[in-house]
Amino acid sequence: MISLKIRIFENDEADPKTTISIPLGMLGFVSRLVPATLKESLAKKGIDVAAIGDVAKNDEIRGILVEIEEHKKGEKTVVSIE
Repeated sequence: MISLKIRIFENDEADPKTTISIPLGMLGFVSRLVPATLKESLAKKGIDVAAIGDVAKNDEIRGILVEIEEHKKGEKTVVSIE
């Protein structure tokens, strides 16, 4: 099943601290259930969950969409469609 995945890594760890997987077919519905704090956190990084949903409708777009490294925080956020 193809999903939107948001992974948050800390301190160059190989495994993510947090992983969120949302099936693309449910993205419109589930995006309303995503905690406001997560939406705010992503918005601060310039990531709009609704816009990603629009991009995800294109069957040709797969893989990493955005990778943000916050070096001072030791954090990396990866948004992908897999």
